[in-house]
Amino acid sequence: MKWKEENNELVTQLKFKDFIEAFAFMTEVAIIAEKMNHHPTWSNTYNKVEIRLSTHDAGNTITDKDRKLAESITGAVKKYL
Repeated sequence: MKWKEENNELVTQLKFKDFIEAFAFMTEVAIIAEKMNHHPTWSNTYNKVEIRLSTHDAGNTITDKDRKLAESITGAVKKYL
Protein backbone atom coordinates (compact mmCIF):
# COMPACT_ATOMS: atom_id res chain seq x y z
CA MET A 1 0.00 0.00 0.00
CA LYS A 2 1.39 3.38 -1.01
CA TRP A 3 0.32 6.88 -0.04
CA LYS A 4 1.12 9.79 -2.30
CA GLU A 5 0.81 13.52 -1.73
CA GLU A 6 -1.52 15.08 -4.28
CA ASN A 7 -3.17 18.52 -4.09
CA ASN A 8 -2.48 18.90 -0.35
CA GLU A 9 -3.94 15.46 0.40
CA LEU A 10 -2.57 12.03 1.21
CA VAL A 11 -4.10 9.69 -1.37
CA THR A 12 -4.22 5.93 -1.83
CA GLN A 13 -6.16 3.56 -4.05
CA LEU A 14 -6.80 -0.01 -3.01
CA LYS A 15 -8.22 -3.05 -4.77
CA PHE A 16 -9.73 -5.91 -2.78
CA LYS A 17 -10.89 -9.41 -3.66
CA ASP A 18 -14.56 -8.37 -3.76
CA PHE A 19 -17.12 -5.89 -2.42
CA ILE A 20 -17.52 -7.68 0.93
CA GLU A 21 -13.80 -7.44 1.63
CA ALA A 22 -13.70 -3.76 0.61
CA PHE A 23 -16.69 -2.99 2.83
CA ALA A 24 -15.20 -4.90 5.79
CA PHE A 25 -12.02 -2.85 5.44
CA MET A 26 -13.99 0.39 5.25
CA THR A 27 -15.93 -0.58 8.37
CA GLU A 28 -12.70 -1.16 10.25
CA VAL A 29 -11.31 2.19 9.07
CA ALA A 30 -14.56 3.92 10.07
CA ILE A 31 -14.09 2.72 13.65
CA ILE A 32 -10.46 3.85 13.70
CA ALA A 33 -11.36 7.25 12.24
CA GLU A 34 -14.18 7.78 14.74
CA LYS A 35 -11.86 7.00 17.66
CA MET A 36 -9.32 9.48 16.26
CA ASN A 37 -12.08 12.02 15.50
CA HIS A 38 -10.51 12.44 12.06
CA HIS A 39 -12.45 11.20 9.07
CA PRO A 40 -11.35 10.37 5.52
CA THR A 41 -12.83 11.48 2.26
CA TRP A 42 -13.30 8.23 0.39
CA SER A 43 -15.17 6.43 -2.32
CA ASN A 44 -15.95 2.80 -3.03
CA THR A 45 -16.90 1.11 -6.28
CA TYR A 46 -17.29 -2.66 -5.96
CA ASN A 47 -13.82 -3.84 -4.87
CA LYS A 48 -12.00 -0.50 -5.19
CA VAL A 49 -11.55 2.06 -2.43
CA GLU A 50 -9.95 5.48 -2.81
CA ILE A 51 -8.99 7.38 0.35
CA ARG A 52 -8.04 11.06 0.59
CA LEU A 53 -6.79 12.59 3.83
CA SER A 54 -6.41 16.26 4.70
CA THR A 55 -7.21 18.37 7.74
CA HIS A 56 -10.09 20.72 7.06
CA ASP A 57 -9.48 22.71 10.28
CA ALA A 58 -5.94 23.47 9.06
CA GLY A 59 -7.03 24.86 5.70
CA ASN A 60 -7.34 21.56 3.84
CA THR A 61 -3.70 20.61 4.09
CA ILE A 62 -1.79 17.57 5.35
CA THR A 63 -1.08 17.52 9.09
CA ASP A 64 0.12 15.01 11.68
CA LYS A 65 -3.51 13.92 12.09
CA ASP A 66 -3.52 12.75 8.48
CA ARG A 67 -0.18 10.99 8.79
CA LYS A 68 -1.32 9.17 11.95
CA LEU A 69 -4.60 8.11 10.33
CA ALA A 70 -2.72 6.96 7.21
CA GLU A 71 -0.43 4.88 9.41
CA SER A 72 -3.42 3.28 11.15
CA ILE A 73 -5.09 2.57 7.81
CA THR A 74 -1.87 0.99 6.51
CA GLY A 75 -1.87 -1.29 9.55
CA ALA A 76 -5.53 -2.22 9.10
CA VAL A 77 -5.25 -3.09 5.40
CA LYS A 78 -2.51 -5.69 5.89
CA LYS A 79 -4.95 -8.48 6.72
CA TYR A 80 -6.99 -7.81 3.56
CA LEU A 81 -4.33 -7.48 0.86
